[in-house]
Formats: sequence, structure tokens, C-alpha cells
Amino acid sequence: MATTKTTKLTIASRPTGSSRATRRLRREGRVPGILYGGGVEPLAFQVDARELRHALAAAGAVVELSLEDKTTSAVLKDAQRDAVRGDTLHVDFVRVDLNQAIQSIVPVVLLGEEDAPGVKEGGVLEHITREVTVEALPNEIPESLTYDVSEMQINDTVTLSQITPPEGVTLVDDVDETVIATLTPPRLQLEDEEGIEEETERVGESAAGERAGDEAGGAGDASSE
Repeated sequence: MATTKTTKLTIASRPTGSSRATRRLRREGRVPGILYGGGVEPLAFQVDARELRHALAAAGAVVELSLEDKTTSAVLKDAQRDAVRGDTLHVDFVRVDLNQAIQSIVPVVLLGEEDAPGVKEGGVLEHITREVTVEALPNEIPESLTYDVSEMQINDTVTLSQITPPEGVTLVDDVDETVIATLTPPRLQLEDEEGIEEETERVGESAAGERAGDEAGGAGDASSE
């Protein structure tokens, strides 16, 4: 559901262009970032890694960045993370007008997977699209979109058109072409069927070869007479 909550985050300015200084910041538990947009010059900043982690985990897309005596409404545009440890290495925030709609990427969450009849029959539920783009006022961007798959049968497909967004939120992606989830037959069953088909083809080819050999042999006998 949409939320009107905002999270406050205290930042401090930082110099740019020095990779050594950036590495020192990270060793000190700080994360470098950049704030841009809103017709204002980009601002390079640093923020406490723990406070940033808590702010990004909080409800609501809007973060109030506080620098000295000035506060700016912003949303996270990008976050670079360490591939092994998952630590945040750098963040990009963009300034927003709370009265102007923006586009944002939100996760899609499936509910009731274990209750789906197709799953109980051994089918495989695949979550195809895990994030979609929505448009709404900054404070109305939902934390996620959900879809209840508890009624899915084998061979069912869920598209984005079947998800109803909160009031005031528009789905930007192609709702008819974007596949959210599929429920396919059991893999073992498919493999068995494919194996049977392959075996049938081999038997058929073998039998055809034997017939061709017999015909050739018969023709040879006839000509010798």
C-alpha cells in the first residue's frame, strides 16, 4: 500500500575526485553519495553507513536529506553494493518535488505460493518479473506490489494486468506483455515425456533402417537371379 511516511537522514559534504579519500571514508564506516536534480548543481556527500542502511530499510520512498540547516526531499536512484559482502559502496539520490509525480521501480511480491493447487500437484511456480516501474507522487510510491497466487493452476500465467495498484499509482510497464509468474507442469513429468518421445523417435528410425536394409537385400537377391 502507499505510504506518506518519510525518513530523515543526516549527510555531510565531501570533496570529489579522490579515490583515496573515498576508500578512507568507507574504512571509517561512511558511504559516499551524490545528490542531483531539481535544477540545482549536484552535491557530493557522505553519510554514516548504519544510518543509511536503516533509512533505506524504512517504509516510504522519500528520504529527507539534512545538510546543516537545510533539508531536501529525495528518492534513491541507484545504490552500488559489494558483490560479496553486500555493503553499500555508493548511493545516488535525486531531488523531488512532493507535489509532482515521479517514476520509481518497486518490487513485486507473490503471496500464497504454498496454497496454489498447481504447486500442491507438483507444478513449478516461477517468479518471472520481480520489479516493475510505477508512477505516483513521491510520498505515494508503494513499498511493493503484491499478487495472491493461491488459486493458480498448472499452466496458468499471471501478467501485470492482473495486479491492481494502490489508488493514485499508475503502472508504467506494458501490463499485457509483462509476465509476473507462471506455473508449469512438474519437471520430472516433462523430462519423462521428452525421454519417451526421444526413445520413440529412435525406435522409429531403427525400424525404418531395418526395413530399408531388408528391401535392399531383397533387391540384391532378385538381381542375382
